[in-house]
Amino acid sequence: MAILNRRKGSGIRDKIDNIDAVGLVQGRLIEMVVASDIAEKAVGVTTEDIRGSCPQNMIMLAIFGDTASVTSAIEEIKKTWETEQW
Repeated sequence: MAILNRRKGSGIRDKIDNIDAVGLVQGRLIEMVVASDIAEKAVGVTTEDIRGSCPQNMIMLAIFGDTASVTSAIEEIKKTWETEQW
């Protein structure tokens, strides 16, 4: 959690504590914006972009919440991507 708190887009001031699970999703910027929107609207999770240096310009999205919500959010993202054929 300390690593994710240091590297999340909102900065270290806004720590995310008291969570059960973290889901990580990686893709292009627009995909991660859509994935974040899907996850936050589908279930009560918090999403953050995770800063890093990827030569392929991929973005990592962290999904924070309880285990069931994180799992549901990831499943909803997968379902939407399959339906929309991204």
